[in-house]
Amino acid sequence: METSERGTVPADSAGGAAGDAGVPAAGVCPGPGEPCTGRGREGVPLRVTLALGLLTVVMGGTVLALSSPSRDPFLAPGDTATGSYSANPADGDQAAAAVLAGPYHERPGPPVAVAQHDSVMASPLSRSRPLLAAPAAPSPAIGALFSPDDEGKPVHHCTASVVRSPAGDLIATAAHCVHDDGFRTRLVFAPGLHDGIAPYGLWVPTRIHVDPRWIRDRDPDHDVAFLRVRRAGRTGGRIADVTGAEHIRFDTPAGRPAQLTGYPEDRDIPVSCRHTADAQGPAQLRFSCPGFPNGTSGGPMLTDLDPATGTGALIGVIGGLDEGGDDLVSYSSRFGPDVAALYRRATAQPGPRPPQADSPAVASGVRPRAAPRS
Repeated sequence: METSERGTVPADSAGGAAGDAGVPAAGVCPGPGEPCTGRGREGVPLRVTLALGLLTVVMGGTVLALSSPSRDPFLAPGDTATGSYSANPADGDQAAAAVLAGPYHERPGPPVAVAQHDSVMASPLSRSRPLLAAPAAPSPAIGALFSPDDEGKPVHHCTASVVRSPAGDLIATAAHCVHDDGFRTRLVFAPGLHDGIAPYGLWVPTRIHVDPRWIRDRDPDHDVAFLRVRRAGRTGGRIADVTGAEHIRFDTPAGRPAQLTGYPEDRDIPVSCRHTADAQGPAQLRFSCPGFPNGTSGGPMLTDLDPATGTGALIGVIGGLDEGGDDLVSYSSRFGPDVAALYRRATAQPGPRPPQADSPAVASGVRPRAAPRS
């Protein structure tokens, strides 16, 4: 399964991935200041190149069908009318097992300071100097989003963050991280990931929500997704109680100082940069800071950081134009009325209850075992 999510190959000078194994040659870059077109043939992203419905050869007016690719077994159609997918619990637990069968393991992290108020205590955000994404300390509410392939290789292909919600079980990422010709059925979120350790456990979706316009035509103005999650292999508990959560803010004016964070696909620590979230037209935000390579898609754009908790106000996620941009600039769909409506739909149903003090002990987690081949 193709897991490179941003639109371009990261530049080595900006700390990007050096020679992604098994990934085709770098995309086409027409010239200085012009965006690259991706890792496939010129002007076409690799996923489109690989997903051509039928390979044919025209020979003397005769069309010879060579092959018909089978549907990806780890994609599901979901409800295209509403843009939602109810996840199969077994898929999530098997995906978490694949992550733990690789070089990752769970080890309890330090307790998280959770805000006791609804307002954000703003901390001034000064511009990064130099203006370049740099390794940053992990934040409990931000983590890597895995999608193990058919061989069980636990590659983290995107980034996500925990968002405040009534049920305490919501994370936000980019729509292209969870829906690409179908909903990804093997998704695992590891908040606070560092050095092969998942300090706050592994979490898997119970339900995924995207805007139907993303499903219909991959509209970059709707490249946002919300996922309801549960602890893999366990019952009860809410992720926001474990990690803390970002506030979410809609209709934020452009030009605000912001912090952008994401997990490169070849690292187990995040990179971060502080600059301004500027307008890129009426429906997009632009964040001009180099050094956000593949894997950082879905990473949170935060304002008004709370120094006590490290959380802030979520105003965007890396995505939108060019599925997130290139190594020089990152984009986000604006969090306006449409994203607010998506958020309300994602939080409409009750979620898990906090574990009770007198409840029986729950399972200690998903144990490593081989993911089934299909």
